Amino acid sequence: MTGWTWEYEGFDPAEESLRESLCTLGNGYLATRGALPECAADGVHYPGTYAAGCYNRLTSDVAGRRVENEDIVNLPNWLPLRFRLPGQHWLTPETAPVLDHRLILRLSTGLLERRTRYGLGDGRVLYVRQQRLVHMADPHLVALRTEFTAEEFAGELEVEAALDGGVTNAGVPRYADLDGRHLTHVHTDTAGPDTVWLRCRTRTSDIRIGMASRLTADVPVTQHHDFPRAVQRVRLYLTPGRTVGVDKTVAVHTSRDPAISDPWDAAVDRVRDAPGFDELLEPHRIAWNQMWRRGELDVPGEAGGILRLHLFHVLQTLSPHTADLDVGVPARGLHGEAYRGHVFWDELFVLPYLNLHFPEVSRALLRYRHRRLDRACAAARAIGRRGALYPWQSGSDGREETQQLHLNPHSGRWLPDNSRLQWHVGSAVAYNVLQYHEASGDAEFLHTKGAEMLLQIARFWTDSATYDDHLGRYRIKGVVGPDEYHDAYPDAERPGLDDNAYTNVTAAWVLAKTLDLLRGLPEPRRRELAERTGLDGAELEQWEEVSRTLHVPFHDDVISQFEGYGDLAELDWEGYREKYDDIRRLDRILEAEGDSVNRYQASKQADVLMLGYLFSPSELQSLFGRLGHHLDEATWLRTVEYYLRRTSHGSTLSGLVHGWILARARRAEAWWFCQEALRGDIADVQGGTTGEGIHLGAMAGTLDLIQRGLTGLETRAGALWLDPVPLPELSSYGISLRYHGHWGVRLRLESGRLEIAVPSSDGSPIDIRLPDRAVSVEPGESCHLVLPD
Repeated sequence: MTGWTWEYEGFDPAEESLRESLCTLGNGYLATRGALPECAADGVHYPGTYAAGCYNRLTSDVAGRRVENEDIVNLPNWLPLRFRLPGQHWLTPETAPVLDHRLILRLSTGLLERRTRYGLGDGRVLYVRQQRLVHMADPHLVALRTEFTAEEFAGELEVEAALDGGVTNAGVPRYADLDGRHLTHVHTDTAGPDTVWLRCRTRTSDIRIGMASRLTADVPVTQHHDFPRAVQRVRLYLTPGRTVGVDKTVAVHTSRDPAISDPWDAAVDRVRDAPGFDELLEPHRIAWNQMWRRGELDVPGEAGGILRLHLFHVLQTLSPHTADLDVGVPARGLHGEAYRGHVFWDELFVLPYLNLHFPEVSRALLRYRHRRLDRACAAARAIGRRGALYPWQSGSDGREETQQLHLNPHSGRWLPDNSRLQWHVGSAVAYNVLQYHEASGDAEFLHTKGAEMLLQIARFWTDSATYDDHLGRYRIKGVVGPDEYHDAYPDAERPGLDDNAYTNVTAAWVLAKTLDLLRGLPEPRRRELAERTGLDGAELEQWEEVSRTLHVPFHDDVISQFEGYGDLAELDWEGYREKYDDIRRLDRILEAEGDSVNRYQASKQADVLMLGYLFSPSELQSLFGRLGHHLDEATWLRTVEYYLRRTSHGSTLSGLVHGWILARARRAEAWWFCQEALRGDIADVQGGTTGEGIHLGAMAGTLDLIQRGLTGLETRAGALWLDPVPLPELSSYGISLRYHGHWGVRLRLESGRLEIAVPSSDGSPIDIRLPDRAVSVEPGESCHLVLPD
């Protein structure tokens, strides 16, 4: 890591999958893994290209059952470009000595450069330099420039470029038993002396895909078609020290694209009109420069470099181009096939960052949820409930995509997957709607689509709550919380847990906020909404009652993760750490031993403590007060300490949440957890998972840790609220925000001083609230504040 570059030296087969993920290039419409173009998928290398929202559904026979899964589709491979001396093997790291090898990811310009020296024997060396881009200005264009230099020899070099339609989804070993053949009806042909095309479609979703490739060289290009590939070849003559090369420009379209008639026609036309590689660079660089300005995050040292890489990957998955698409937040980015490209609750960690930089992208991601509101209502009806039940895993149309079975690699057994009972995803959708509105001021969205979602989510929570005469409170039973380890009581016949604290508290919050929203709606809009949904006063009275009386369990003067959590057995944490070293996936370890994590007070990741991530201390106290509980600082700190000792951090999100909470509590351990969150993907702390796709929520969450966590930034009541916490390891940083129509609002904290600068505009002043004062900053002005110790 040096400034704005991320570099890898040497070729290491064991590291190739990780490097391919972290060297992925994308533009929000599509992304391509950083695989070497001369290498095919073979267990070491895995070239993959994915278009946002391009899914296909297949049925497989697994463990004696017919299992249906929807996956993000590995598109035809546009990368292939291989080379060899006539009559010799094609050169790859497996067929020739690699004398030197370097990958250079240039973050500022979105370019991936590779430099490799292949040994050819008898002192002969072929030096290969490639530059790759996935165009950020024109999201349908990708390009590859390849330059060859002969060292100590002269002669011909055969170069072959191709579009390959024979790919499958094979990037996750755990899914090897599942059908990964998503493409069918592959056709190839020629569109000109230097251009070939490929078209195909997905097997069940019937998405048509068109690619066209133009190969440019100083020698004639020949073409032929070797099913399922469209192939182009050139013969270059090499002389010592002289560089020759080829440029490959490819256009990609699918039938999901607007303003086209056919993806094949669109791809051919676009590649025909595309300028050369040098001319493509300038608008690509400008587009990246504009995004870096809008997403500015100025953090010094190694942490700043890692955060820049995280922002790079967030912007490659969710860019301004995403605003034109019907897509959600893929939990593993567009970087691989883990989680099948599905949309979970990770937007809870992603949208808070986007809201204050790219609100148009946040709005599009929320519209993805709104378009699937009818499906969520159907899911609720299917279990006898009113309102909207959003799925734990979502894909193309919003049905529940959570797998019925999952493989434990430790035991080799396929096990039931009950994570679909994580109904709290609905509260995450509601939270994001309200956070987006507070940051953007977009009342139109809140009053229309946002209000419709909140109403149905609130209705579902009320209809899921049952009154317990003994407790005198409402309860929500049969759910799974964010922890995910616990999906049932020990030896229970049915899955599900009762009164998960996170689920119940966030449900009460949704009900309270929805009631406030309905009261504040313009009367004509409120009447429309009531007429369309059958909402009446009696139902609102029930919402009010449930929002104040949902049960929150406690034990040993701490908040219980769920009813009965305190009765579970204690785990021998030290014994298991000594035996297994890495116990992040404790659930798999125990299952392989014939035991179950359901028996123990052990959590995979933050569950109860997620409440401290979503809500400020004062808001959390208010929430518990509404529910009839006094949550003082001592009780909360005891709760933090209790679960800190009982969490294995089997998710990359866990370190992030714990770092956030401990920083707010001014705990010395905060920086360790912050570092764990920063290292999550670059060090592959989950043990091989990053190679299957980056963890987008954790990456975006580290950005938000700086933006909101350390600054104490809240957007509420039409003001920016700030309550910075000192973190000795990160005491100086700056951020740029877009807030209520103000672009480029700058906040800088340094040595106990806070600077706020608002660029010139015709906008209104920004109200700034700190714990001990309030200030108003006019456009074109700045203020400097000394913070209390």
